[in-house]
Amino acid sequence: MKDTEPSASSAAQAALAARIKEKNNAISGHHNPAKKTAGKKERIAKFPQKELIKLCRGLASMLKANINTSDALKYYANGHPSPMVRATLKLIREYIETGQPAHAAFARSGRFDDKFISLIRAGTDAGQLDQAFDSIANRLKKEAEFKSKMRKATMLPSIIIFALIMLFIAAQLRIIPEIEKIIKEVGQEPDALSGILFKMSHVTKKIWVLIVGGIIGSVMTFFMVEKVRNAVVFFLMARWRLLRKLVMGMRQLLFLGSMDMLHSNGINLSKAVEISAESLKGTPMYEELLTAGRRYIETGLPFSDAVRKFTSCDPQVSHLISIGERSSSLGTQLKLLTNMYEEDVDQIVNEFAQVVNIFVLIAAALLITMVFIGAFLPIFLMGPKMMNGQGM
Repeated sequence: MKDTEPSASSAAQAALAARIKEKNNAISGHHNPAKKTAGKKERIAKFPQKELIKLCRGLASMLKANINTSDALKYYANGHPSPMVRATLKLIREYIETGQPAHAAFARSGRFDDKFISLIRAGTDAGQLDQAFDSIANRLKKEAEFKSKMRKATMLPSIIIFALIMLFIAAQLRIIPEIEKIIKEVGQEPDALSGILFKMSHVTKKIWVLIVGGIIGSVMTFFMVEKVRNAVVFFLMARWRLLRKLVMGMRQLLFLGSMDMLHSNGINLSKAVEISAESLKGTPMYEELLTAGRRYIETGLPFSDAVRKFTSCDPQVSHLISIGERSSSLGTQLKLLTNMYEEDVDQIVNEFAQVVNIFVLIAAALLITMVFIGAFLPIFLMGPKMMNGQGM
């Protein structure tokens, strides 16, 4: 009898694990195991940010009403229009019902990033999971607003510049050769300026594919390869003060916002630093903050001094943290810093957008001038040649 009960329990657990695995495969779109490549991770699409904000707000409100996490997930998923959301939340519920903590259940779904998982873990540890979801929703909303402003500042200008480049290439490939052909047909020699433009057209005809391919390839590489993106951003930050202020401001805002949330939920400082640093993974500040956290724990160095010595954070960050440590008001100082950087970043984004718009206007004016010189000037210069060719 003693042997039979464990066997039945193991069989039930194995069946549940198999069912969870099958559903996870279904969510990922990998229904056929034969298609899996050995040694390679399956790629699972991340949970959409807009849906994640709604999910966090919904779960926070239900948890505040003393509904347990499993039921909250069930109620939110029930009737949701997205099959992906329903399937993902059902899978997470099943993980939780096997006894796993919320952060582990969300992590196993593969649809949430390290920062989200770390904050959920912090909320679970502090017994303030509702506040964690609420804080995550607010932070994601802020991030979405900043990203939207950055897209508005850079997307349209980039499209305009690319369109003007293509217009210039089209003029070099279509209009200029026709003008050159007409001048040859009337038996006239092109003037010096037209001759230069015709040679430019010949060169453009040979290399335009490489130019366009290079532009598209560079853009794709920048967005898809993290090391290249970091190298380009680092290079530009070293030469453009406004961009450096913007990038550093956004990074410090992410860190301070996470620290504020964790510290206000009762997470000790060393653990809060470790979790908050996750939001900056892939940037130089990630290693800097981890080093500062280690020195704070291992040597007893005040955290403000560790931030000042081992990170590239602004001096005001270490200064206000120092005030908080000395006056036992660290939570207040972290909130103050978070609000300060929200205002600063918002202002810098607007300044950045204005500078980019000015740059675009100048670039557009130059490209329009090049299109005019390359396409229309030879037409005006051709008039006298045509008249000479016809003996007028």
